[in-house]
Amino acid sequence: MRLGLVQMRSGRSLDQNVEAAATFISDAASQGARYVQTPEMTTLVERDRKRLAAEITADACARAADRFSQLAARHKTWLHIGSMAVPVADGRFANRAHLFAPDGRLSATYDKIHMFDVDLDNGESWRESAIYAPGDSSVVASLTDGSEEVQVGLGICYDLRFAALFRQQAQAGADLLTMPAAFTRQTGEAHWHVLLRARAIETGSYVAAAAQGGLHEDGRETYGHSLVIDPWGSVVGEKADDEPGVLFADIDVGQVAAARQKIPALQHDRAFEVTSASEKTDSDRAVA
Repeated sequence: MRLGLVQMRSGRSLDQNVEAAATFISDAASQGARYVQTPEMTTLVERDRKRLAAEITADACARAADRFSQLAARHKTWLHIGSMAVPVADGRFANRAHLFAPDGRLSATYDKIHMFDVDLDNGESWRESAIYAPGDSSVVASLTDGSEEVQVGLGICYDLRFAALFRQQAQAGADLLTMPAAFTRQTGEAHWHVLLRARAIETGSYVAAAAQGGLHEDGRETYGHSLVIDPWGSVVGEKADDEPGVLFADIDVGQVAAARQKIPALQHDRAFEVTSASEKTDSDRAVA
């Protein structure tokens, strides 16, 4: 299966971002991509809550979803919108991935579970949980392309740091783990490559991560460097900059089974307890 990963620099206009994504999606499909992934916050990158609420209305989200559904059907490709902000009942938003099938139907959705609440050394401070409601369900979706079937585990950005999420997806059968993201430049430079490679190596899975990149209208700066990693942990495709564009990579799901046969770590989990050394008795120390 050929993958097309769309790298973007989304701004403050939902309609403009949707059309920018549509151009890249059409380009990816025209060059043979059977699965196209866009980054986190494809439809809007906006840190101001009032401006976000004004732009991300239920009608605007429905309009964007319809556009992406039509694109998937027109190009007869799997279209994974890495995430869109979607209004939910408590006044916050869901950071929601949408997976459209080649006939345009909505095949799966996933709400980002882990919220990016951090204070960085460079003065950046993020409180994602103040605006976004976390999800509570992991999702593995089945993609078919002719006779080929690929099980895809859905994740978003900060989820990448929580290895247990992707280990459980792999144990549930996922061949391809996905991490569309808007990593900050500081954290991206330090951790992006090593974390993505680690998730691939730990699970014997392919990993695909479409990224936001560059200086955005709301002032944030994201790292770019969209990546595809193979089940042995090797980089098989990278857009080695922060500029908008499309990264292509071919994957062979047979390599997943081969990697897991060589190192069947997914079958070797053991239950254990974490204890403090201070809890050891005198007799335990004597034996030790």
